[in-house]
Amino acid sequence: MRFVHTMVRVKDLDASLDFYCNKFGLVEMRRKDFEAGRFTLVFLAAPKDQDRSHAEAAPELELTYNWDPEDYDFGRNFGHLAYKVDDIYASCQALIDNGVTINRPPRDGRMAFIKSPDNISIELIQEGDALPLCEPWTSMENIGTW
Repeated sequence: MRFVHTMVRVKDLDASLDFYCNKFGLVEMRRKDFEAGRFTLVFLAAPKDQDRSHAEAAPELELTYNWDPEDYDFGRNFGHLAYKVDDIYASCQALIDNGVTINRPPRDGRMAFIKSPDNISIELIQEGDALPLCEPWTSMENIGTW
């Protein structure tokens, strides 16, 4: 398993980038606009993590900017923790075997979500390419929120 990123939602992308980059000293690594979903993702890294070979191993801060205005009350601005795993299906099965609910099953062979006892969402991401689709995962329903 490898820690990937922490996501926070931001209300003003320019103000957030000014804070995180110009004042705090992080470096923008990449960004992607998702027109269909109406949001932008910006990934930031610490200066010593800029080297692409090292940045792949270093956690990043993901800023999520939703284009439509939204108030983030009660911690909604914090999104989730993310970890890459060697085998998403085996990881999810081990969690189930240990009594953990899979809130968003890896139906796509690539991504799943669980929650901590404190209700923190944790994203599990398949390292490398998505695994072939298979049961019971492809027909497993979502449980709760993530």
